Amino acid sequence: MTDHAELTASFTALYGTEPEGIWAAPGRVNLIGEYTDFNDGFVMPLALPHTARAAVARRTDGELRLHSTDVPGGVVQLRVDELAPHSGHGWAAYPAGVVWALREAGHDITGADIQLSSTVPTGAGLSSSAALEVVTGLAMSDLFGLGLTAAELAVLGQRAENAFVGVPCGVMDQMASACCTEGHALHLDTRDLTQRQVPFDLAAHGLRLLVVDTRVKHALGDGAYAERRAGCEEGARLLGIRTLRELPYAELGTALDTLAASGADESVVRYVRHVVGDNQRVEQVIALLDSGEVRAAGPVLTAGHVSLRDDLRVSCVELDLVVETANAAGALGARMTGGGFGGSAIVLVEESQEDTVTKSVREAFAAAGYAAPGVFPAVPSAGARRLV
Repeated sequence: MTDHAELTASFTALYGTEPEGIWAAPGRVNLIGEYTDFNDGFVMPLALPHTARAAVARRTDGELRLHSTDVPGGVVQLRVDELAPHSGHGWAAYPAGVVWALREAGHDITGADIQLSSTVPTGAGLSSSAALEVVTGLAMSDLFGLGLTAAELAVLGQRAENAFVGVPCGVMDQMASACCTEGHALHLDTRDLTQRQVPFDLAAHGLRLLVVDTRVKHALGDGAYAERRAGCEEGARLLGIRTLRELPYAELGTALDTLAASGADESVVRYVRHVVGDNQRVEQVIALLDSGEVRAAGPVLTAGHVSLRDDLRVSCVELDLVVETANAAGALGARMTGGGFGGSAIVLVEESQEDTVTKSVREAFAAAGYAAPGVFPAVPSAGARRLV
């Protein structure tokens, strides 16, 4: 990835002036708690070392100029007072949506020149879009003196993605990018955004968390996310609660019987079972980490994958192959992470087993005729920050 000097030089060559600063925001991997965030539930992401970086300078003429070193094509030129939801712009919709959301919130953003560069893999379920949103928001907050908190930046990023881009995501990805700290996983309550930084030093336990990027993204994911969100909301409505967060795990069995008796679609029953179960799995993993029983979290991860595969049905053959192969090769546990239908899985392994498990997964992909997966360790890293 370009270093600070390269990013500054490319900005200057592009826009004819030096940037006022450089900011970074990371991608994330989610340890446990999937499809829970739009149900007011619990999640537990950690930031990756991979970041989106932005070199930025203010403008006062209402022009917003956006360029990415990672995407072919020239500068995208927009007017801040003409930004409108669902107006396209491809990758540029994410940073442009943040400027729109800031202006909608009453902040006087008078324009900017932005040069972006990212090492967050796209299409891998590692929140490359949230990284773009958060890094743009942080730069705008600093340059225009807005004084926004990390959580406020995350909510603005989510609003940009929901209302401007048109993706009905929850707030986990943006909160992870904005709020995570080095060496910790973020225990986030998405109902009120209370958070706790949970120490996550796997090396001290002789462990590794591997990210396996399957390098596939199935088109099925496009409308499937919204369908599952709607199904969860239908389940809550039928149970007479505002969100599925309000259903205690101890009452899940009774609630599922109630849904079945009410004539609810069987998919709604499955979605409810997954969400309430995954909230419980977050609590289980927290308790295990707090008590130093990190290895015991492995089977909880695998149980989460089974639920995502069978109840939510958002896995795919490649993700299932990672989980099955890794566990058979001696991993402590594994699961898909992110929205599914491709993207990445995480694998908890003994450091001594890392090479064996990685080799087994790569061989299984080759035998199945799939492209070689990307494999790298997930190192809990810092959230969004100013670099220069």
